Amino acid sequence: MPDIDAKPLAALIAVIEHGSFSQAAKALKLSLAAVSMRVQALESQLGQRLLVRGKRISPTPAGQKLLAYARQVQLLQTEVLRDLQGPDAGTQDWTTLPVAINADSLSSWWLPGLASTLHQHRLLVDVQIDDQDHTHEALRQGQVVGCVTSHAQAITGCVAQHLGVMRYRCLAAAPRIAEWRGRDGAVSLHRMLASPAVIFNRKDRLQDVFLQTHFGLRDAAYPRHYLPAVDAFEAAIALGLGWGMVPEVMWQAHPALADTAEVFPGHPIDVPLIWLHWAKEAWAARQLSQAITHAAAKALRPPA
Repeated sequence: MPDIDAKPLAALIAVIEHGSFSQAAKALKLSLAAVSMRVQALESQLGQRLLVRGKRISPTPAGQKLLAYARQVQLLQTEVLRDLQGPDAGTQDWTTLPVAINADSLSSWWLPGLASTLHQHRLLVDVQIDDQDHTHEALRQGQVVGCVTSHAQAITGCVAQHLGVMRYRCLAAAPRIAEWRGRDGAVSLHRMLASPAVIFNRKDRLQDVFLQTHFGLRDAAYPRHYLPAVDAFEAAIALGLGWGMVPEVMWQAHPALADTAEVFPGHPIDVPLIWLHWAKEAWAARQLSQAITHAAAKALRPPA
């Protein structure tokens, strides 16, 4: 099989990252025709389609595999240049590492735990935010070098490192909890479910897991707020707009949640988190993986 030229690979990566040929051309400072010809040449060389052409460009399964390979090649090239430049970090270029992570981890333990490593080794992170049940798809598609996920399912060429457990608790503002109490002083689940739930986005199913795990309810009907921003999500609960599933580490650390309380004490939901990443990592990716495992060990509950 003939060698794959770096220029068509770079064009493929740019098209996938930007979602269009025109935006890729701007990023690469090339003409639209040049980018299109490079991708077409690569597809002709490999004898298969690498992109699904539509309103937004996406990779085919073959394109996903090639994208993962291309990212590894880029990181290995950066590693070689780093070795050739010597120990003077001031002369080294920054290295970008695309990763996928759930918003709760990003907003609590992840950045504080990685800050010193990112600064010391001149690493840049390009973060995709998704629910922990879905971040592994970005790795499967070759878009990232690793992901924080709740799925330990095997992906060819990848390894899974168990990070720990993120514990979630059902929280609400104290006045709302008082409204839900019956004459016996206990919170009525029926009254709580008559009030809205505050949910991060439509992929977030923790509230349903909570209701099924602790109360045996499946497909419970209740009104819902969807607020896909951590600060707005927290503010909505603190303002009494409803109840929601909040990570224990955020409840303890975020002032916005100071006036909230657990609706049903002793009824947590534990979500195991895993760092899923390439088995063969370039130097920069290894530094990131080590920093993530160390940060998780300090912030999360131990793996079961």
